[in-house]
Amino acid sequence: MLSSIFERFIEVSPVTVMLRATLERIFSAEKLDELFEETRKKQYTQELLFSTVVGIMSLVVCNIRPSISAALKAFSKKVGVSRVAFYSKINGIEPQVSQALVRYSSKELAPIVEELGGKQPAILPGYRVKIIDGNNLGKTEHRLSVLREVEGGPLPGKTLVVLDPELMLAIDEFPCEDAYTQERALFSQVLETVESNDIWVGDRNFCTCMFLLKIAKKQAYFVIRQHASIPYQELTQLKQITQTPSGIIFEQDVKIEYEGESIKCRRVIVHLNEPTRDGQTEVAIFCNLKQEKASAIDISNIYLKRWSVEGLFQVVSDTLECEIKTLGYPKAALFSFCMALVAYNILSVIKAALRSVHGREKIDAGISNYYLVEEIQATYTGMMIAIPDIEWKFLNHLSLSAFASLLKQWATQVNLKRFVSNPKAQKKPQPQRKREPNRQRRFYRSTSC
Repeated sequence: MLSSIFERFIEVSPVTVMLRATLERIFSAEKLDELFEETRKKQYTQELLFSTVVGIMSLVVCNIRPSISAALKAFSKKVGVSRVAFYSKINGIEPQVSQALVRYSSKELAPIVEELGGKQPAILPGYRVKIIDGNNLGKTEHRLSVLREVEGGPLPGKTLVVLDPELMLAIDEFPCEDAYTQERALFSQVLETVESNDIWVGDRNFCTCMFLLKIAKKQAYFVIRQHASIPYQELTQLKQITQTPSGIIFEQDVKIEYEGESIKCRRVIVHLNEPTRDGQTEVAIFCNLKQEKASAIDISNIYLKRWSVEGLFQVVSDTLECEIKTLGYPKAALFSFCMALVAYNILSVIKAALRSVHGREKIDAGISNYYLVEEIQATYTGMMIAIPDIEWKFLNHLSLSAFASLLKQWATQVNLKRFVSNPKAQKKPQPQRKREPNRQRRFYRSTSC
């Protein structure tokens, strides 16, 4: 039996309860500290537990607390160390620990999304689509002594993120502490994760002969936009396939070579009816899926799904606090970004629960991530004060199906009207101003000197 206060919060803000329940389910202190010990190489636990760090940082990246300092002041007794010691801890969190946190969250949350029945429709049945994109972390404040006299803002690192568009989960992340390293330097790490029957989708930054051939060698597939510099040999003439609302689709067979090896693949071109924002009139895509498995239209539609990862970056940048400007150390900045990815994954579970109860079309078309997070920000702190930690422990003993049923039950109590996106109003054209030919121009001279 849940307490009356617990029941009251379910009634008032079921979304916040769903978030806290999911956190309790997958991020118990024991699991987080075990993850840290398994993945760390140099950093030790000492006085401050990794689970405590995650708890504090989750409040900051979700904007429940406005800064790390504010979160530390609010939970000083729980943290048990000084502000300097806390910053020292996050400044030393190794990138592989941050990466493991993202991987762990997706591994734990994926079965929940599936049990909820909240997956998006399969893009190409029988294959797992993985969308990859890079992100440079935003410039930070000049807090490090070596950067105080540098004019530009210091860049604390970069990362590659992999999104599963059916689960809508960030399933992997590849961090780099050097912001000026090319994304291609991380490709070898990405290739280690490629599995057979994967379909890797990416923009032209991922279009290298090495990357494409090595994906194919692993019995996997690619749908990647052509880079202008990549060499290829035409095997067939370009042939028009069909007309779509977006434009005319053409296709040809080509061959790509790398270090004495070659691969035959398809080159699909969409001649756009309207140019892109940067003025381009066509999009060329390389793909090694066979014709009988995916038509040219299928390939163009798969590539369009790449914009899902842009939506992820928008959520973690605009709705969550993925780039904390006070974190000048790359390790700390990368950790906070990964924490935002974890928060995004939990938000995806909430939307999966809503999707399973209220319908996919209604949730995907009209529910705003911004309003969901705003609701959580407004309610979370009060809920954590009112409901003791012990009352959440029962969630750890529920079966997967029982936990999913509970999320569905709470999802039915969500008033969707509170989270509906406001449609953007169309800008009215400015009226053409007419000049009156007979009107004399008047000049006004300022009286002040």
